[in-house]
Amino acid sequence: MTNASSPRLPFTFSGQAFEIVGGKALYWPEQGALIVADLHLEKASWFAVRGQMLPPYDSLATLQGLSKLIEATQACQLWCLGDNFHDSGGITRLESDAKALLAALTAQLDWRWIIGNHDPALGGDIGGTVVDEAEVSGVILRHRALPNERRPELSGHFHPKYRGQNRSRAVSRACFVMSEMRLILPAFGTLTGGLGADHTEIMGVVGPAAEALVPTQGRLLRFKL
Repeated sequence: MTNASSPRLPFTFSGQAFEIVGGKALYWPEQGALIVADLHLEKASWFAVRGQMLPPYDSLATLQGLSKLIEATQACQLWCLGDNFHDSGGITRLESDAKALLAALTAQLDWRWIIGNHDPALGGDIGGTVVDEAEVSGVILRHRALPNERRPELSGHFHPKYRGQNRSRAVSRACFVMSEMRLILPAFGTLTGGLGADHTEIMGVVGPAAEALVPTQGRLLRFKL
């Protein structure tokens, strides 16, 4: 669950000051921008259409968490780094409370949707602006990291999680994966799984000198991968 009241955890990437907020989002003070990845709105209804019934409250819970972070940071921009909906038709299944909240949020600030592999034909009445990718102050914002990208890059797609041992208990936490030129965000959506931060698919794009940034109990822990 996203905790908007949790401390802001500052760090530096590519010479830019960022803060981890709510455990799964970035705030970029210089831009006044809140950045999230992989909302996967309407994932539950996508499964329901296929006969697997899940509680249909994921979209509202995700948007409510996002609303709290917008209020906490007073962001004037919001960037969603792809897989915003679980499929391109998800907007048509959005129930009335979630749809009203989304409309209010997209009218509140400069909202940019970057398309992902789950929603490549994103459109319809969703508010905001839909783009393939963007460059902000020399930093590329896109859905999936490109191994040959030479510029600093923010992305999502992999839903990274750090898995380890806490005494005798296995732990798994959403994390950010960072190398010199790559910063991969965890999934923000309520109904999202995750890939181990040291998975070969992630390491293949961030390189061997990467680390996991794990927000926990008001601290930012760093683990070499």
